[in-house]
Amino acid sequence: MKKSSILSVVVMFFFLQNFSQETVSVLPIIPKPTELTLLKGNFKLSSTTQIVLQTATSFKNEAELLNTYLQKQYGFKLSIVAKPNTNNNYIEFKNADWQANAKEHYELDINEQKISILAVANCAGSFYAIQTLIQTLPIASKQLLFLPCLHIKDEPRFKWRGMHLDVCRHFFPKEFIKKYIDLLALYKMNTFHWHLTEDQAWRIEIKKYPRLTQIGAWRKGSMLGAYKDQKFDTIPYGGFYSQEDIKEIVAYAEKKYITIVPEIEMPGHSVAAITSYPWLSCRGKQIDVEKGWGVFEDVFCTKDSTFTFLENVLDEVMDLFPSPYIHIGGDECPKTRWKTCSHCQSIITKEHLKDEHELQSYFIKRIEKHVNAKGRQIIGWDEILEGGLAPNAAVMSWRGIDGGIAAAKQKHHVVMSPGTHCYFDHYQSSPTDEPLAIGGFTPLEKVYAFEPVPAELSEEEESYILGAQANVWTEYILNEKHVEYMAMPRMAALAEVLWTPKELKNETNFLERLQKHFLLLDQLDVNYAKALYNVKYTITPNKNTQRLELDLNANSFLGSVYYTLDGSMPTMNSIKYAAPIELKMNTTVKAGLFKNNELKGRVSSREYNINKATNKLVTFQTPPSKYYNTGGAFTLVNSVVATLPRVNDQWLGWSGQDIETVVDLGKEEDIQLIQIGFLNEELNWIYLPQSVEFFISNDGIQYSSIQKQITKEFKDERFAEISFIPKKARYVKIKAKTFGKIESGKPGAGEDAWLFCDEIIIN
Repeated sequence: MKKSSILSVVVMFFFLQNFSQETVSVLPIIPKPTELTLLKGNFKLSSTTQIVLQTATSFKNEAELLNTYLQKQYGFKLSIVAKPNTNNNYIEFKNADWQANAKEHYELDINEQKISILAVANCAGSFYAIQTLIQTLPIASKQLLFLPCLHIKDEPRFKWRGMHLDVCRHFFPKEFIKKYIDLLALYKMNTFHWHLTEDQAWRIEIKKYPRLTQIGAWRKGSMLGAYKDQKFDTIPYGGFYSQEDIKEIVAYAEKKYITIVPEIEMPGHSVAAITSYPWLSCRGKQIDVEKGWGVFEDVFCTKDSTFTFLENVLDEVMDLFPSPYIHIGGDECPKTRWKTCSHCQSIITKEHLKDEHELQSYFIKRIEKHVNAKGRQIIGWDEILEGGLAPNAAVMSWRGIDGGIAAAKQKHHVVMSPGTHCYFDHYQSSPTDEPLAIGGFTPLEKVYAFEPVPAELSEEEESYILGAQANVWTEYILNEKHVEYMAMPRMAALAEVLWTPKELKNETNFLERLQKHFLLLDQLDVNYAKALYNVKYTITPNKNTQRLELDLNANSFLGSVYYTLDGSMPTMNSIKYAAPIELKMNTTVKAGLFKNNELKGRVSSREYNINKATNKLVTFQTPPSKYYNTGGAFTLVNSVVATLPRVNDQWLGWSGQDIETVVDLGKEEDIQLIQIGFLNEELNWIYLPQSVEFFISNDGIQYSSIQKQITKEFKDERFAEISFIPKKARYVKIKAKTFGKIESGKPGAGEDAWLFCDEIIIN
């Protein structure tokens, strides 16, 4: 063990033996309990401590799980007895006479003689009390463990506290799925959304249709690197879970009070099934399991034989998974094949449907009827709202929160999972400091700030919000350690959002507890991200000086920031950050967080381009989407040229709309160069503009055209730039024409393309 780790253990051991009321804020429990009172004294847990069970069956599962953990981490088990020995301290479970809706509630009392757990027998509450105990144990392999005396009364805020995992783009073995479930359990999450079928693989054995795993579970290669590069290997890739595997995993999850919600994608994202049985498609043509990521036009046909197939598949799925909900996908379904399919068009005519969107609604409703007949309910991504929502369907809102709002207003249950806050395949710090990801920017602090209940809902409508979950899509996540890195510690932040009353949340307090949690994650061999220690760069305009100021943010308890302005690597002999840095010229800043003569996290570097547009007034004819407008118009003139891959708060985004923006330089200036950045990220429906036009004016009324560019002329395939003989101007107008509808065969085919732009530079 490293010296630093030994020191951490000693500090934690000292901490746990010297509690006072003042230190309660850093008691390392996540999520934060509803009520916690710290008392004087300690309980000494050792091999002589006993577990008292009033009956042989009540709380037996929790007693065994606690013993399993103690044996693995500390090398001893506790004896289980009906009555305590007066010479020993003990842990007792008591059955609470609470209402049925209190199955996840618990009370935990620790004094010097005993630990008392009060909960409804054989329900989740007692298990959650054990997780709280585990989090409170010192991180040291000792035979004598001290726990603080305390009283906790605890219950969750939301019913659905979920994590998702895509095992189709990349496959993860059975033992890792169990470890993933363990992490959910540690943070009192209760739902595991298991994404089992896709264009790139079918991962669940179906006895009636063996070709689904014989053929559909394997592809001839995989995409390499970024989507835009369109590079592939030729290495066969695959794997699947047998029904015996699934039964084992379901039983394992049940012991941790976690419900597994299986997802069988339909009607889109179904290439692997169609490869196995081509008659499921409109064309009936033999195709290959997809090697690349994206959205594909071959989808399930709406003929009767397809529904027979899906009903048979779902029957086997429902036999394996006792979940009340079955996830049927419903997202990103191109309608291209349906438009030319005689079967699909005949159903539109027969059922008096308006168009292919209503045909998708017909598809979902027909599947729902079968699932409901088996005593279950469907849940789908928010596209199932299009064309009319099935009568009893629940909605998982991923394209922002609007789908969830619409469903709740229609009195349908909702799980919030917006990409803005709950997509853990996104970057969690600057892409320059992270492994390749699909894009986006979802840092730990943003997850913690998430509020699942939209303000637009009435009190009655709020009751339809079941909770939320985070999604881990694995296009760019190749192995188990990478999954852990993307999920942790953001999972811990979401767990607190979903459990703890929002009035008790406090980000600084959470980060203090999380830092102590890293010791536990080390002990559990979890490869968590340490972006918490990365310096955060924040640019703000100073109204007095009219210049920009740079804040190098870090919580003081994490350490001190040291930085350089000359391109050299910072050390503790560099400038110590104490106040905002005024930016007067082009500057490269490098900064790192240091504590106890040790660099925490990574040294990061940022470049600031100070030009005539910097910090000037920017106006739009049409404002950006509320989902991609983090910094407002200032984003375009804040001296920061957006990095690639994309970080959301460096870009402004428009859906299906042209951009027209004006920069007011404040006075007439000699200018000879105008530049603006755009984003090309087709996997995420983001396209370069068809053309960009530049105009200048002295009065803001009469504009003269400078130049027009089309996409192929862009510098480095993303910058529209013009240079010209110096001209005097106060106003610069830029017009960018949107790509329009996304072409057939591309991700998001038929949808409006997004147009993203970043820094405007004028010199």
